[in-house]
Parts: sequence; C-alpha cells; structure tokens
Amino acid sequence: MAKVVILDDVCKGCYLCASACPKKVLAPAKDKLNKKGYRPIEAVNPDECIGCAMCATMCPDCAIEVFK
Repeated sequence: MAKVVILDDVCKGCYLCASACPKKVLAPAKDKLNKKGYRPIEAVNPDECIGCAMCATMCPDCAIEVFK
C-alpha cells in the first residue's frame, strides 16, 4: 500500500495536489494552520492512495512525498 507524507510547514495551501489526485485522497485541513499561517493539505482517505504520485508532481513547493 502506498503512503502519502505531507510536510505541513512547507505547504502553502494551493491545493493543486488535491485536484490532481484521482482517488480524492487529499483535502484542506479543517482546523489546522502551519507555521506560515496557511491551511495545509492532509490525507483524508489515505487507504485509497494508489501511489501514482500525481499529488507530489503537481506540488510547486515539494511538500508531498509518496512511498510505495
């Protein structure tokens, strides 16, 4: 099973990763802000991840790592 790791303090909340994910694994955090004041992305359905790494490819800040 694949695993998505999000570097919260690097994420700027652009959510390009969420729109790129074919399985809708990612969504904006509802009650969390990072050190820079942005609402980071979080894995809401991590068991659905297929390891395609489209999220990591789309992230302009390299805030996502995908492990297979």
